[in-house]
Amino acid sequence: MTKITYIEYGGTEHEVEVANGLSLIEGAVKYTIPGLDGDCGGACACATCHVYIPQEWAEKCDPIEELERDMLDFAFDVDESSRLSCQIKVSPDLEGMVVRLPKRQY
Repeated sequence: MTKITYIEYGGTEHEVEVANGLSLIEGAVKYTIPGLDGDCGGACACATCHVYIPQEWAEKCDPIEELERDMLDFAFDVDESSRLSCQIKVSPDLEGMVVRLPKRQY
């Protein structure tokens, strides 16, 4: 289990333990974190699991692939820290990770 903190757009924090091997969206769904939808079930096909990953944590994640980059075109308020939470697998390297949620999802 790895401790992940999801921060809603309004500032509410949710510190949860996510099983290693699950994606960030799977952890959010398990704990019903508001603001993350994951409509496609984690298939990288909808962009409703858009999150912001601070640079210090982004370096510990697998690099973004072309499909994810293309899907981010459908998300709102994308910036250089934007990722799809369905594409980030939880591992012990991410212990203490902070994930920020956008104002809205697609």
